[in-house]
Amino acid sequence: MKSEFTPAKIDTLREALLAARLHNPFVYLGRHKKQDGELVRTFQPYAANIWIQTSNGFELMVNAQGDGIFEWHGKTLPAHPYLLRIEESNTMGAVHELHDPYAFPLQISEHDLYLFNEGSLHQSYRTLGTHTANIDGVAGIRFAIWAPNAERVSVVGNFNRWDGRMHPMAVHHYSGVWELFIPDLPSSTLYKYEIRNRDSGEILLKTDPYANYHELRPSNAAYTSVAENFVWQDADWMQKRANWNWLHAPLNIYEVHAGSWKRHADGRFYNYRELAQHLIPYLLEMGYSHVELLPISEHPLDESWGYQTTGYFAVTSRYGLPEDFKFFVNACHQANIGVILDWVPAHFPQDTFSLARFDGTALYEHEDPRLGFHQDWGTFIFNYGRNEVKSFLLSSAHYWLNMFHLDGLRVDAVASMLYLDYSRKAGEWLPNRYGGRENLDAIDFLRTLNIMVHEEFPGAITFAEESTAWPAVSRPTYVGGLGFSMKWNMGWMNDTLAYLEFDPIHRRYHHNELTFNQLYAYTENFVLPLSHDEVVHGKGSLLAKMPGDAWQKFANLRLLFTYQMTCPGKKLNFMGNEFAHGNEWCVSKELDWHLLEHEHHRGVQLALRDLNHLYMNIAALHQLDFFAEGFSWIDCHDADQSVISYLRRAQDGSFRLIVLNFTPVPRMKYRIGVPASGSYQEIFNSDSIYYGGSNMGNAGRINTTGEPWLEFADSLVITLPPLAGLILAPAVP
Repeated sequence: MKSEFTPAKIDTLREALLAARLHNPFVYLGRHKKQDGELVRTFQPYAANIWIQTSNGFELMVNAQGDGIFEWHGKTLPAHPYLLRIEESNTMGAVHELHDPYAFPLQISEHDLYLFNEGSLHQSYRTLGTHTANIDGVAGIRFAIWAPNAERVSVVGNFNRWDGRMHPMAVHHYSGVWELFIPDLPSSTLYKYEIRNRDSGEILLKTDPYANYHELRPSNAAYTSVAENFVWQDADWMQKRANWNWLHAPLNIYEVHAGSWKRHADGRFYNYRELAQHLIPYLLEMGYSHVELLPISEHPLDESWGYQTTGYFAVTSRYGLPEDFKFFVNACHQANIGVILDWVPAHFPQDTFSLARFDGTALYEHEDPRLGFHQDWGTFIFNYGRNEVKSFLLSSAHYWLNMFHLDGLRVDAVASMLYLDYSRKAGEWLPNRYGGRENLDAIDFLRTLNIMVHEEFPGAITFAEESTAWPAVSRPTYVGGLGFSMKWNMGWMNDTLAYLEFDPIHRRYHHNELTFNQLYAYTENFVLPLSHDEVVHGKGSLLAKMPGDAWQKFANLRLLFTYQMTCPGKKLNFMGNEFAHGNEWCVSKELDWHLLEHEHHRGVQLALRDLNHLYMNIAALHQLDFFAEGFSWIDCHDADQSVISYLRRAQDGSFRLIVLNFTPVPRMKYRIGVPASGSYQEIFNSDSIYYGGSNMGNAGRINTTGEPWLEFADSLVITLPPLAGLILAPAVP
C-alpha cells in the first residue's frame, strides 16, 4: 500500500501528469491509503464517466477539475485487482471495463536488473520488451524498456489514442529500466514508446528494440507478443548437431536473400512457408548442407538487403510471422539442412524511430562520431563497452539461436569492429587506452559472444566476415583467439577472382595468385566464399567477370567451381552463381531462372551440382579442410602452361587427384606424379559435354607408367581439356 503525499506535492504531481512529465506514476495514480480511508486515482482524459468496482458494487468516481483525473474516496477497500467501468466521451454512451494498470506491482527482479546492468543478462529478451503475463488472475502485457536518460517513458498505441499521458511507466531507478503492466491488452497490439529526455525535454517516438514482430514496412510500430502454438519436430537434428564434428565434416553453404531467390508471378515475396516448400528440395537436389540467409531481422529498407537492422529480436514481417520462420527452420532440419543467419552487430542505421539516440542521448552508440559513426555506411557504431549494450547484443544472438533453433551466425563486417581507425583518416579516430588502433571493447564483446554460443548451443557455429590479417580469428579464446568457428577467406576469393579475370594468355605471369593461399591456408578455419558481395555494386556476375568468348566464359566458370570445391576450406556460394547468373544481383526481383532454358547455364548448374555431391560424399575432399595433412602439391610450378595439380587426402589416407588447366589450350599427354601405382579413373571432368564442354578427357581407366615424376615414384599421362578441371581417383578393383 502506497502512502499519500501532501496536497502541495499532489498539485505538483497533477501538473506533471497533465504535462506528460510524471516520472513515477505510481506515487500519484492507483490506490493510496489515507488517514480517513482509501483513495484511488486514474487518468482517463477521454472518459465522460468512470465507476470503480468496490465491495459495494460499482461506485462513481469524481472528475472534480474536469481534466480527466478521476478520484474515488471511501472507507471500503476496492476489490483487488479492481475494475474500472468507463463511459467514453463522444461515443454515444459506449461503456467498457478494464483493470487499472497502476494497481499491479512491478515484476522485474532485482537480480535480472543487476545482470542486465552488468552486461551478462544473455536472455534479456525475457526481461525487456513485451510479454504476456497473468498477474493476480488478470491477463495482460508487461512492457519493459531501457531508457536511463528519460524523464518520462510511456506506452502508446491505438488503445490509448497514442497519447503519452495515459500510460506512463515506472522506472527501476538505478537500472534505467522502465516497466508497466497493462491489463486486458491482447497480444498483437500495435505500440511504441514515447520518451521525454530529462535534460532537453525532447519528445521521441520509438519502436521497441526488444520487439519480436513489427508492422510491414514502411510502417514501423511493433506488435505486443504474438501468440504462437508452434511445436518443434527437429529433436533428431538437434541431437545430431550437438555431437557434430564440424572440423572434419563437409560444410557446403547456399547463401540466399529470401526476397529475391524466387517470387510469385505478380512480384509478391514468397513467405517463409512457401520458401521452405520450394527452396528445400532445391538444396537437397543441388547438394548443399546449409542455407545461409542474408539478414531476416527487421529492417526498413529493402535495398539494404537487411544489413541496416532495426529489429534485433524481430523476424522481418515481409515474409510472415515468427511462427512461419520457425516452420522454415524446422522443415530444413527435418531435411537434414542447417540454417545460418547473417547477423549484424557492427552498426545500426540512423532512423529516428529506432535505436539512434534512443532516449535523446547516444545510448547504444558513442556520443563522439570518431567512435560512434561509420562514414562509409552512414550508420552508428555500437558502444561495445557499455554493459547494457553488451546485454542487448548478446541476447540478440542468444534469441535467434534459442528461439529459432538456428545452427550458426555469420557475423558481418568484423573488421570494422576490430579497428578504431577502420576506413578513417588520421585525426578522424580516437586511440584505445594504450594508444593503439584496436577496439578493445569490441574484441571483448566478440570473445564473450563466441564463448556464449559454443557453451550454450552445442554444435552451433559462428563465422567471421573478416578481411584483414587479424590473427587467430577462428582460434579458441583460451589461446588468445577471438573464438569464431570459422573465418571467410577473403584473400582466397580476391586472389582467385583477380587471376581468373586475366586473359588466359597473361595468367602465366600471375601464377602465384593461385598458389599463394597455401602459405596461410591452415592459420585459420577458412570458408571459401563466392558471396553476394562479389556480384553487386557494379562488379557484375561471376560469369561476367570471366574473359573470352561465350564458350570460354562458361568454361572458366566451371573451372572456378572445380577449383573452389576441391581446394581446402568449407564452401559458400551465393544464389545464382550455381547456374551462371548473367546479370548482377538485383534485390528487387527474383533470379533469372529462365536462363536454365539455355544449355550452357544448365550445364554450369549440373557441374556444380555434381561437384557439391562429390565434396559432400568423398572424405578426401572435406575431412581435412583445416589441416595441412589434407593437401599436398603435385605440381605448383607449371606457370608456363597455367596448370596446377594437387592431392586431397582423408584421415584414412585415401586421396583424390585434382588437375586444373587455366588456358584454352588442350594439354595432350600431360604427365602428373601420383602417390600410388595402379589404375586411376576420371570421376569428374568440367569439360564434359554433359556440362556444355568440348567433351575432351580420359575415358575408361588410366594406368600408371612406372616413370618417376617430380617427387613421385610413379606417374600418369593424361589428356587435360581446355579451361577445365579433372578429379581422378584410384580405380576400384
